Amino acid sequence: MQTQLVLDDLSQFTQLVVEKLPSIFLGVLIFVIFFWLSRPIANFLTKPLAKATTSKLIQMVIRRTMSILVVLFGLYILLRLVGLTQFAVALLSGTGVLGLIIGFAFKDIAENFLSSLLLSVQRPFKLGDIIEVEGYLGVVQKMTSRATTLVDFNGDHVQLPNATIYKNAIRNLTANPFMRSTIDIGVGYDADFDHAQSLALDIMLSHPAVLDDPAPQALVDSLGASTCNLRLYFWVNSEVNSSLKVSSVLMKRVVETFLVEDIAMPDDARERIILNPETLKKPVVPNIKKSQSNSEINTNKASSESTNDDTSSDHDEIREQAAQARDPEEGENIL
Repeated sequence: MQTQLVLDDLSQFTQLVVEKLPSIFLGVLIFVIFFWLSRPIANFLTKPLAKATTSKLIQMVIRRTMSILVVLFGLYILLRLVGLTQFAVALLSGTGVLGLIIGFAFKDIAENFLSSLLLSVQRPFKLGDIIEVEGYLGVVQKMTSRATTLVDFNGDHVQLPNATIYKNAIRNLTANPFMRSTIDIGVGYDADFDHAQSLALDIMLSHPAVLDDPAPQALVDSLGASTCNLRLYFWVNSEVNSSLKVSSVLMKRVVETFLVEDIAMPDDARERIILNPETLKKPVVPNIKKSQSNSEINTNKASSESTNDDTSSDHDEIREQAAQARDPEEGENIL
């Protein structure tokens, strides 16, 4: 009896399939056509968007969304022709619920993706810019829908999630290449402070890497145990000169000039205990030969400047390394 019922159901199903076969064939054909035309249709519908926004990521997202909608519409027509109307309606109505569930399951991925969308619209930086985020400083090599890759000044690749970049302060060193640097130097209390400040200011003004506007400054910063501490402020174009190298050159010149001008730069006061009195008989060798003439010092200074006073910026070298480095992050660049 049960066997007969199964055979009857199978016979009815076969008859139904034969009756629906033209509709199934037509539905499959329509679905294949919609699937094949989904990308061209999406490109045609999103073509006006290229004039509204330059963000490649937004264009890609909208284009893929349009393509998926075209495919879903073809699937809906297929299910309708087959006779599964209720299933087709349930499929389309459940798409939004499914997307919501996936969004909660992949919260971090969705957060990074949305952050990449906002970054691509706001564009706080571009490829090749030098930025600092969360203590990481480097050249922007690439941005994908998940992370941004920096090449720091040690040549290392640093991948920062886009959500981290969007939620934190971004310091862009390329947007304004002018950078202020400082040098601290202490002079003795018996020195002429005005004269020391004037000498330091003249040294900064005479250096070609130091900008005239904003003008450099030499100010008294603090009073130490044995020194009056001066702080020198100056500006450089970081795209042309390295602030670290300029600071090194200026510090050497200030020290050499102060020594020539007999401006003392004493160390912090310390208590010295001599255990062996015989050591008092040993001659003390001065650090700087007082008999050395000013012309000899100037000659030595000129020769050292020619070899050690390179102030060129390292930005282009880091950018070249970033361009030659392999891509550690798979994905299409969106900047």
